[in-house]
Amino acid sequence: MTTKILIVDDEAPARRRLLDLLDDCRVDFPLTVVGEAGNGVEALEQITQGDVDIVILDIRMPVMDGIEAAMQIAALPETVKRPKIIFSTAFDAHAVKAFELSAVDYLLKPYRADRLLAALKKAEVLNPSQAKAIAQAAPPARRFLSIHERGKVAFVPLEDVLYLKAEQKYVTVRTAAREYLYEESLTKLEEAFPNIFTRLHRNSLVATKAIAGFERVVETAEDGQDASHWVAVVRGLDERLPVSRRQQHIIRSF
Repeated sequence: MTTKILIVDDEAPARRRLLDLLDDCRVDFPLTVVGEAGNGVEALEQITQGDVDIVILDIRMPVMDGIEAAMQIAALPETVKRPKIIFSTAFDAHAVKAFELSAVDYLLKPYRADRLLAALKKAEVLNPSQAKAIAQAAPPARRFLSIHERGKVAFVPLEDVLYLKAEQKYVTVRTAAREYLYEESLTKLEEAFPNIFTRLHRNSLVATKAIAGFERVVETAEDGQDASHWVAVVRGLDERLPVSRRQQHIIRSF
C-alpha cells in the first residue's frame, strides 16, 4: 500500500521541486502522486472525485487560497474521504503560528527532503475546530460557498450569487443560472459578508451590486383600501424581492 498524495501550488516550478523531493522520500515513505492542482478549487474537485490520502497545500494561491481550501476540506460530508493536510508557505507568520497552535504540520519554504519526510509521517486530518483556529489567526477572503447536493460538492463563487433567501431550515442561494439549497443561517451569512450583501427583509439578503433599483407596488386589499410596499429589482431576474418597512431606509442610500 502506498500513500496517495495531491500537490497543490499555483507555481509550476514549486510543484516540480516538490515532485523531486517526494521522489527522495519514497524509500522511507512509499507514496504515489495522484495529481496536481494550481488552486484550491482544482484541488477540491480532485479530492471529492478521487482517493487522496495527503494533500500538500500551498497557502497563497489565486481563485481559492489554501486556508479556505482547508476549511472546505474540514467541512466535507462523511461520504467524502477527507485527506490529511500539510500546509506549505513561504511567509505569513500569523498562519504559521496558527498551525503550531492547532497541531497541524506545515512546511516553511524552502524546505529539504528530510523536513518533508517528517511532515509526511506526521500529517493528520484537519478537523473543523482546527480549521476555525487557523481561519481566526489568518482570516482568508472567503470567496466560495460549498454546497452539498446529491453526493457531490458544488463550489459557488460569491460573485455569482444574486440573493439569499431563508426557506425553513435552508437558505436558497440564487445565481443567474440556478438555485441551490444551503445549510447555513442567513444571520451568519450576513455577518460573514457585510460588504457583499444588503438586508432587504428578515428572510432575505441581496447582493448589493445586483440591485438595479426599487419599485413601489400598489395593491388593493380585501376592504377596498389601497396599500403599497417596496420591492427590489434584481439585475438579470424578473423576480422582485420585498423590502420590509424596517429596511426601507436602504432605498434612500441608493
